[in-house]
Amino acid sequence: MAAEIVEDECKLQLISPNKTLWNSSYMAVERIIRIIQEKGEDAIRNVCEEFSVKLSPDEIAFLTEYCTVMKPVVKALNILQSEANTHMGCLLPVIVQLQENLNRQETYSRMCQPLIGAIQDGIEKRFGGIMKHPELIAAAILLPKFKTTCTERTDIIEADLVYVRQHLDQMAETAVEHVGQISSDEEDFFSSMKSKRSQTIGELDGYLACVSNGIELLNSFPHIKKTFSKVNTGLPASAACERLFSCAGLLFTAKRARMNSTNFENQKLLKLNRKFIE
Repeated sequence: MAAEIVEDECKLQLISPNKTLWNSSYMAVERIIRIIQEKGEDAIRNVCEEFSVKLSPDEIAFLTEYCTVMKPVVKALNILQSEANTHMGCLLPVIVQLQENLNRQETYSRMCQPLIGAIQDGIEKRFGGIMKHPELIAAAILLPKFKTTCTERTDIIEADLVYVRQHLDQMAETAVEHVGQISSDEEDFFSSMKSKRSQTIGELDGYLACVSNGIELLNSFPHIKKTFSKVNTGLPASAACERLFSCAGLLFTAKRARMNSTNFENQKLLKLNRKFIE
């Protein structure tokens, strides 16, 4: 009956928060604000009167500001927990953009100052110690859509470009040493003077100068692509593993306790990959 009343008045259903979805509280509040924006406050007021609930203008203003503050946090976490087109290099740019967004909101927020402060403190506590990690910055630089725009700190960018160049130097020296194994002593002795090293450094400059931001750009720069694969292999969040364990828990229930390992594995693979066969 309650669902029918909400449907008649709002033309949309309300969302109930739950314990398994971290952003369910935001989604529930966002739905209320959406109804107010699309149907007006009268729709929500009629529902509240039907259920003997009071929702004051100040509470509506607070919920609106709450959605404004939490929206970039929601977007940031959705990017990081994605399983497609997400690399370790996304972590630093996402955190930097989120911090800048929160700093802007802090100047004109009236009711959510404590919330903004708590989010900023949480970001600093969790990620403050790794924000200048060279491998993390290199992962962002070697993503074509970011390159040197992942942070406004030019000193950090310059320091990390040196880090990338050092890795390219090591690749060049390894390649030259491999050739030197079948060359004469004289050629092996002067191997570090060969042009291989300058080619890899020129490859980095060419990569940074390209205006293309597609991932296929890496195919034109083999040494850059190899370094990219090294630092961007891992995912910035464990959401993919958590989904796997959650799916396993849904399959292995009390009524299916005698399922053998082969059957369990096959059912899990079918469930997780059904999007490829539908």
